Amino acid sequence: MKKSTLEYLIRKPKKVSTNPPLIVLLHGYGSNEADLFSFAEELPDEFLIISPRAPLTLGYGSYAWYSINFNADGPNFSDIPEAKKSLSLIDNFLQEIIEEFGVDKKQIFLLGFSQGTILSTAYALNHPNKIQHVVALSGYVNEQLLVDSVANNSYENLDFFISHGTVDQVIPVEWARKTPAFLNAIGVKNIYQEYPVGHGVAPQNFFDLKKWLEERM
Repeated sequence: MKKSTLEYLIRKPKKVSTNPPLIVLLHGYGSNEADLFSFAEELPDEFLIISPRAPLTLGYGSYAWYSINFNADGPNFSDIPEAKKSLSLIDNFLQEIIEEFGVDKKQIFLLGFSQGTILSTAYALNHPNKIQHVVALSGYVNEQLLVDSVANNSYENLDFFISHGTVDQVIPVEWARKTPAFLNAIGVKNIYQEYPVGHGVAPQNFFDLKKWLEERM
């Protein structure tokens, strides 16, 4: 792990190249940088894989990108100012990684889970010129995090893999089902898959997202 805007874990490409493709893993609420990093050895060898730790400490080994009010619903559920601050941190962090490792700027992927998906989605829609691909696991689009110009942006180079558990007890699948329609309305390529699991990633889900990644290498 290295010190930067955010602390992170790294798996360098197994197939060395001058400008490697990058995949950044954004973990969920209450988790840490080691969680999604458990996927790293199974992802394509060409990738530089970076897994940052969220900035808010909830407890030992437990972190968050922003606070959640579990007793509220709708607009009061998420701490939007904190979430926007994390989006800014992610932006700075990405630029640091790109410069340090000479990343291929046309092959940048965000892979998020839950809260990490919400931020991955918002970041990509706010910065479609910086990101090409998003893997959105067990999350949804929070329109409060999107800039006013979203409807006017060009998304022809943006591509989403979206998945959700049909019995997700944390983020209802109904929230996720709105995502494809939202993305279709603004011209973002996407595929949406559901799996018979709760708030997690089923083996078939991982197989499908890995195949999706490989097809875009």
